[in-house]
Amino acid sequence: MSENAENSGAAAPVLEAAGIRKSFASPDGSSIEILKGASLRVNEGESVALRGESGAGKTTFMNILSGFENPTSGEVRWAGKRIDGLSNSAQARLRAGFMGFVFQQYCLLPELTALENVELSSRILGRFDRRAKSKAKELLERVGLKDRINYMPYKLSGGEKQRVAIARAVMNSPKVLLADEPTGNLDEDTAKNVMEMMLGLCRENKAALMLITHNIDFAKMTDKEVFLSQGEITEIR
Repeated sequence: MSENAENSGAAAPVLEAAGIRKSFASPDGSSIEILKGASLRVNEGESVALRGESGAGKTTFMNILSGFENPTSGEVRWAGKRIDGLSNSAQARLRAGFMGFVFQQYCLLPELTALENVELSSRILGRFDRRAKSKAKELLERVGLKDRINYMPYKLSGGEKQRVAIARAVMNSPKVLLADEPTGNLDEDTAKNVMEMMLGLCRENKAALMLITHNIDFAKMTDKEVFLSQGEITEIR
């Protein structure tokens, strides 16, 4: 963040992408450019919905924001620190405590209970102790799964699995929660409940939310809505 922004009291950006370009090689050897200078700024505690047609590059952009893919050119910053030039291991160390993730497919480990899946975030960060175990239980209670903490994933409904995934995502009190179509596999009522729960937990934890969604109504629930088209991002509201 610049000195002028700091002195003016402007909201601090927690996640920034500037001039992101991303190209892939096609089978015939030519280059296909998916992102053509996409830029985005997410402030601390802000919720942002990213919409766009299928195949527009939303997931690619999310992967670049999270450091899972490198841009062809452009810059990515986490809390003001440029990360696109860091090694994979350096990015992974920063990411573990900085970001939480919620995916459409839940991504729970089938051999772990709901509680153990939530605890896993703390274990990966190397901070698992009695307080972490207590927090994991509290989070599952917060998302309405007090009676399901020892259930294996196969015994949970789709909505319950996603609530476990949300609890796991906020376990380490991340600065940013990235959610890629988190309600895509859920019925309408369950999806709305999950969306409200995710926004509520982000507010409680003062975490920014970066949401990919096709659902216009869910996008309107966020603070800001942007659209990815022809490789560039425009702000809708």
